[in-house]
Amino acid sequence: MSNRIVSLLNIEKPFIQAPMSWVTNAEFVAAVSNAGGLGVLGPNAGQTTLTTSPEETAERMRQEIRKTKALTNKPFGVNLAPNADQAKDPWTRPILNVIKEEGVHAVVWMGMGEGTVLPEIFAELKQAGIKILYRAITPTVQNTRQAEEAGADIIVATGFDEGGLMPERAIGTFAIVPMIADAVRQAPVLAAGGIADARTAKAAFALGAEGIFVGTALLATHENPAHPKVKQALIDSQPTDLLLFRAPPSFVRSTAGKLAKELAEKSLNGADDAEISQRLAGLSGFGTGMMQGDLDSGWGSFGLGVGHIHRIKSVAEAMADMLSWQNT
Repeated sequence: MSNRIVSLLNIEKPFIQAPMSWVTNAEFVAAVSNAGGLGVLGPNAGQTTLTTSPEETAERMRQEIRKTKALTNKPFGVNLAPNADQAKDPWTRPILNVIKEEGVHAVVWMGMGEGTVLPEIFAELKQAGIKILYRAITPTVQNTRQAEEAGADIIVATGFDEGGLMPERAIGTFAIVPMIADAVRQAPVLAAGGIADARTAKAAFALGAEGIFVGTALLATHENPAHPKVKQALIDSQPTDLLLFRAPPSFVRSTAGKLAKELAEKSLNGADDAEISQRLAGLSGFGTGMMQGDLDSGWGSFGLGVGHIHRIKSVAEAMADMLSWQNT
């Protein structure tokens, strides 16, 4: 299928892999790109331990980028999640320098508080020839237009159906995608949240998207580094099995392990954000759950598309299945 997403990113299929932090690595990202989509290295891609050093974090990413280059000659991207106050952000500049030095094709820009848009960094990326896929955690008409005016090439419309870092407002994919598609002046839109089979992909295009932004469905692939227990939990789950609770900066939708049950109960009983955040342990707790398969001490996150996922596939097969509606 040829459209603006395909042309802008120089890929074969309008399919972008979500940057799922620990559960990405060079092999997985290269598999997505080799199958015709855009693979994306997330924070901590390919890692098994955390570091508190921005410089070491950047160098680890450099090595994962180089590993990916050795496995594919196709375009791929890197996640970037800047703080609105760059004076308090020691992480973005080292990663940004590596992205430019290594000739990465694209960044998925994670717009955090109020959909962070930093025109000076957008301009720097544009000057380096790097495509910007802007993904506000909580999409609005305002931050969509700000990002587009600053130079974003593609806008990601994320619905509350997603897993991972969730929007602050409970607006589902079926509502957010047409809202953002109507808000853009020129940039094409990707749909994110709950897209896991041909039916949901076809619906995303019908709502005004020109491509899909997929995470959960790609966890259930041979190439993904998630722990086998996590993949089995995904296959065994229905949307009604997942737990939703408040956690900074918005919500978490998790598999029903011991820690998630505890935090869902605390949230229901009015525990403050600081208490829940401390127990959740952020990306560390996510790594414990998703990479080690310990869903009692850590946590895992799936989107509402779990009910459409029934077996482990190759990345190429999963992508082909989701886009198979185009051939009918």
